[in-house]
Amino acid sequence: MTLRNDQITILVTGANGQMGNELRVLAPYLAGYRFLFVSKEELNITDVSGLENYFSEHRIDFCINCAAYTAVDKAESEPENAFLINATAVAMLAAVCENNNAQLIHISTDYVFDGTASHPYKETDKTNPVSVYGKSKLQGEISAIQNCPSVIIIRTAWLYSSFNANFVKTMLRLMKEKESINVVSDQFGCPTYAADLAMAIMQIIMSNKCKENPGIYHYTNTGVTNWHEFAIAIKKLSGSNCSVNPIPTAQYPTAAKRPAWSVLDTTKIKAAFSLSISDWEDSLKKCLQLIP
Repeated sequence: MTLRNDQITILVTGANGQMGNELRVLAPYLAGYRFLFVSKEELNITDVSGLENYFSEHRIDFCINCAAYTAVDKAESEPENAFLINATAVAMLAAVCENNNAQLIHISTDYVFDGTASHPYKETDKTNPVSVYGKSKLQGEISAIQNCPSVIIIRTAWLYSSFNANFVKTMLRLMKEKESINVVSDQFGCPTYAADLAMAIMQIIMSNKCKENPGIYHYTNTGVTNWHEFAIAIKKLSGSNCSVNPIPTAQYPTAAKRPAWSVLDTTKIKAAFSLSISDWEDSLKKCLQLIP
């Protein structure tokens, strides 16, 4: 294939994850963009010399970093691995992007907050992660800004997709296997369809406003719910007869503490890049249509 000289090259790390897969779906429909999708086996983001070589061999205009250590509970016993991927590697990637004049778009998380707020978290609110995963992601944010001041960091929450393992697919499986399941009802947040976030990222790139609007942004679908209500919505839309019972977090102990309140304020990203964001229930319907 002959590439046009005016094609914009977008590198997507963590290409086999939820976000990477959703960007793969979009790629064929975006004329003028050349996508390079790389897994950790194809590009080790913890190897700075490998990163430098890759960027020197390819003219990268944008790097969407979807690579992350996301095993929240496992991170409690593997802090070195979590910080290596979520912080150290991000610092390396940010520095390489800066040196090669590539715009870095980095995905972060609501876990940088402690979940004790009573209002939707703004980008300027104080961070206070309560888990190893959250601490590693916060360090990644700090390192990204230090090494690449033009970086755009997008914090999201409760991400799901028709790809890979996630809450929606787990609920569908359990509802087929069991007559009754228990789901936590005292943790609140905003379910986010990875396909919507992927489209938002591409809209941000196509806006040509990245350089003038660096910094941290929040993106989730609109509306607030809890895990139990989220599961009830999945049950209704899938036609399941499984009983879904609410339980408090105390009855579902996990190695890592979860924020009780993960609602993010998306006002800033909508204003900066003229984005329209769908309601979480509408997006859930679209996702379920893609899951067999």
